[in-house]
Amino acid sequence: MEKAYILLAKQEGISNRAAKELIDRGLVYARDKKIKIARGLLPENTRFKVIEVPEIKKIFEDENILVVDKPPFITSEEISKKFKYPLLHRLDKETSGILVLTKNEEFRKKAIEEFKKKNVYKEYIVWVKGIVAEGMKIDVPIKVFKTKRGAFAKVRGDGEEAITEIEPILAFRTKSKIKAIIHTGKTHQIRAHLKYINHPILGDEKYGGEPFKRVMLHHHKFKIFDYNFISEEPRDFVMQEELNSKRKKGR
Repeated sequence: MEKAYILLAKQEGISNRAAKELIDRGLVYARDKKIKIARGLLPENTRFKVIEVPEIKKIFEDENILVVDKPPFITSEEISKKFKYPLLHRLDKETSGILVLTKNEEFRKKAIEEFKKKNVYKEYIVWVKGIVAEGMKIDVPIKVFKTKRGAFAKVRGDGEEAITEIEPILAFRTKSKIKAIIHTGKTHQIRAHLKYINHPILGDEKYGGEPFKRVMLHHHKFKIFDYNFISEEPRDFVMQEELNSKRKKGR
């Protein structure tokens, strides 16, 4: 038996540090199961599969903002560092889609005011557990806790206002694809709200979701001032729909 990151480093011909980083990002699988603990012990004949992170694509750029299509498995802060512009908002590491960076302080201040006034439109596409048959508004407060493992949000009466609207797009036997529109921008709002209504996001084990390749949450549409952006569904979302459609026809 040997530590997972050491075995991966030998297989890929990379440093132990690089191997550990790949595992920590959630990019490494063995026997179709994600390797979650870099220091976990595995048989020395273990063969790994490493998922390749898609490139960061620019959606739009002008004198005020840079808008990119964020791939999963990379943090918003890493993208900010790469392009050397501050973030207007954040997406979680495994969340994909529209990410906005600001290029001047004057625009940044005006944009932040728009967020405060709730004049920003943010729409997500989400794969969730169970059948979502009709739309609903989830209007329950959220309290965010800071822990050693990162932020965690809970629906609590002493929390802050949080409003999410959801609408079904497709429903299959055990899962649904939905649209989620957030009217407030609390940390992990969609994740906590969907757990609250017993439809956790696929891959979101932190909030009760079943294991999956990643948290299946995608920032699809964003509007602020006269700007209007769309990020098309990523390949893993499309493949999930195709797979479930085939299963449905095969019943």
